[in-house]
Amino acid sequence: MDKCSSELSIPSAPRDFGFYNNGSYVAAGTREIFTRSSPGHGVPVTRIPKCTVEDLDLAVDSARTAFDDRRWSGLNGQARAAVLLKAAALIRERSEEIAFFETLENGKPISQARAEVGGCADMFEYASGLARSLHGDSFNNLGDGMFGIVTREPVGVVGLITPWNFPFLILCERVPYILASGCTIVAKPSEVTSATTLILAEILTDAGLPDGCMNVVTGSGSSIGQALIEHPRVDMLSFTGSTAVGRRVVEAAGRTNFKKLGLELGGKNPQIVFADADLEDAADGVAFGIGFNTGQCCVSGSRLIVERSVADEFAQMLREKFSKVVVGDPLDEKTQIGAITTDAQNTTIMSYIEKGSAEGAELICGGEQLDFGRGQYIAPTLFGNVTGDMAIAREEIFGPVLTIMPFDTIEEAIEIANDTEYGLAASVWSKNIDKALTVMRQVQAGRFWVNTTLAGGPELPLGGFKQSGWGREAGMYGVEEYTQVKSVHIEIGKRTPWIE
Repeated sequence: MDKCSSELSIPSAPRDFGFYNNGSYVAAGTREIFTRSSPGHGVPVTRIPKCTVEDLDLAVDSARTAFDDRRWSGLNGQARAAVLLKAAALIRERSEEIAFFETLENGKPISQARAEVGGCADMFEYASGLARSLHGDSFNNLGDGMFGIVTREPVGVVGLITPWNFPFLILCERVPYILASGCTIVAKPSEVTSATTLILAEILTDAGLPDGCMNVVTGSGSSIGQALIEHPRVDMLSFTGSTAVGRRVVEAAGRTNFKKLGLELGGKNPQIVFADADLEDAADGVAFGIGFNTGQCCVSGSRLIVERSVADEFAQMLREKFSKVVVGDPLDEKTQIGAITTDAQNTTIMSYIEKGSAEGAELICGGEQLDFGRGQYIAPTLFGNVTGDMAIAREEIFGPVLTIMPFDTIEEAIEIANDTEYGLAASVWSKNIDKALTVMRQVQAGRFWVNTTLAGGPELPLGGFKQSGWGREAGMYGVEEYTQVKSVHIEIGKRTPWIE
């Protein structure tokens, strides 16, 4: 692993943000301030207010008023589309600023952040078309005296809680689709990565989104996030995070107003490699699948399930790939794996690496903390001789740690892949289309890749099976997720009397 010199400069002082309510920033004032230090450099980069529950109530009131007076939901699809298209253009204009603060707060490589911001603009452009395409249905088969229609109506005020691993990308996999449906939003980003969510709110106002339709409250999940989940005037809650917290979201929603929920939760995703795969492609893809975003990715391919006849050879190919990965300063364009985002996550990853060795797995490479003089970095790590009962094989590590388990038959590969409480994503590598399709059909995962991994765009939906969540984001499914279906029966002609 190489240490890289930074080509971009870290800021000389942290940038101050307010929170965002009813179309404008609200200054921190006397509120407590959270100062975020860059995980790659250890210097302060942003200062974010810790909102109060009263601030949240005001934001919900703004969103509620904006929805109820139909300033957004009452517009036609063309008008909504125009705002989303303008927002996409403004994201592209400010892409370097957004990517810079995404990297500073998160620790991901700047090249990755730039690519994600471009993809986020794509989301807004695609959703603009969906704003004009959203439709219901009609039933002309109810006889001459009845006509039926089905309409889709926006669900209302949507609470949106996003995590720290993809602060802008996950936000933009949801916001344009929520807005395309006609809903209004109260967003609560992770307190350690709030900057780009606030920048997006500003962009949406500049794009012509009416005041009150996109509000951002900042603070901790335990206080502001919990209050948003429980808020009785929020109609739907979209949460992205761990399965454990997802359970608490379900419980909290049930205690209050039975709000609709969209949940994208944890994953322990298999990458299945057959002997007939292009092994060079597969090794590169598997390395990318665990190294992308420093492994801090709910769809990362953290379980390698490889055909036994090539398992040793493939492990050595991966070892060589890992040795060439550029780990270093996130602001260097050459960096491929950046810093671990939080101290707590750094500790968690290292504890799993220690646990893997203690349970008897073979540490093939990596496993150590890298010292670059500042920031927190972990070498990409590969474990062999892993069995299905080990913690590193069953629990979501959320870091650059890959486990290898061999198989002999296609049935065994599928069984190992499905031996998890999760079902978020999976990959298969094979040049035999029959094998690939058989595995695709039988592996339980909401997203599936054949001879690639972590590919995608705004057209196809995102979401999981089993304990990886409820609902779907992106694509037309992602707009429909934020609507309610209404059945309408229209009687034609004179009513047959009930009372003579």
